[in-house]
Amino acid sequence: MDFKHQTTVTLAEVAAAAGVGESTVSRVLRNHGSFSKKTRDRVMEAVEQLGYVPNRIAGTLASAGSRLVAFVIPSLSNIVFPDVLRGASSVLEENQHQAVFSVTDYDPEREEALVAAMLAWRPTAVMLAGFEHTQGTLKMLRATGCRVVELLDLDGSPVDLAVGFSNAAAGRVSAEFLLKRGYRRIGYVGHDLERDTRAGKRFGGFCETLGSAGFPLADREIHAGASSVESGRLGLERLLARQPDLDAVYFSNDDMALGGYFHCLARGISIPSQLAIFGYNGLDIGRVTPQPLSTIRTPRVSTGRVAAELVVANAPPQVIDLGFELIEGATT
Repeated sequence: MDFKHQTTVTLAEVAAAAGVGESTVSRVLRNHGSFSKKTRDRVMEAVEQLGYVPNRIAGTLASAGSRLVAFVIPSLSNIVFPDVLRGASSVLEENQHQAVFSVTDYDPEREEALVAAMLAWRPTAVMLAGFEHTQGTLKMLRATGCRVVELLDLDGSPVDLAVGFSNAAAGRVSAEFLLKRGYRRIGYVGHDLERDTRAGKRFGGFCETLGSAGFPLADREIHAGASSVESGRLGLERLLARQPDLDAVYFSNDDMALGGYFHCLARGISIPSQLAIFGYNGLDIGRVTPQPLSTIRTPRVSTGRVAAELVVANAPPQVIDLGFELIEGATT
């Protein structure tokens, strides 16, 4: 999509689509004044079809253009997203842009509502995690005319700009590494794969690689909630209760893997001679454990910085692959 020629959906276009006057559309959207339910339904249907977002910036400010950059991120408890914000903020501040953010808790419907709220302020750009959004979110992003940056994934079709790496490839590389080390009875401990679609892509690439090599995944333990050290510890405990002869476990991220590491310490399970542990993200804490964690290090800060640089430069639509690094560590 050529964003240089894209125009914002206007109130007049909504009015024309609904077959009413602009003042009627304004009353409906403000929920103020008189209008029938039938009229309201027609207006709201047009709003949804066109992806219209009301402009909450007053006249002179709107005409001058906004310097807001909106981040709609899944979590603040996961260090990945604060790292992205840290990388972006330095670039934005140097260029007199202001970052604002909201948190979806991995809920796509909440993401849609938050995107609508952010777009109402006509930001210069909106940055989101991944490519999986509701149809309503995509309509709004394509209709507003601001820049859109999808972060931390390359396995999909971007709306405009994409900065990150392939999660599916990270899963494949992780499986190949464990297989080369001679592990054959491999399990998985992770969190909600439907909500965290990037973790789901890694899991898919991992399982595909194991299966192609003739050693399919032995078992998995999925925690229904968000990832955490505690859920990783409990997950490994449950997995080993069913499959005590596993020789390696792949975790959805380093938080979960550290929980598994602590479980092994508490139960006297020798790492890696009795059980190998492999994570994802390359968190700093994983480097300073008694045995540095085997993992994939992702360029989180760089992702934020590069994304901000593209927005500030008004770069043409493109995909930037920053890659990832396999860290052998000492837990495999």
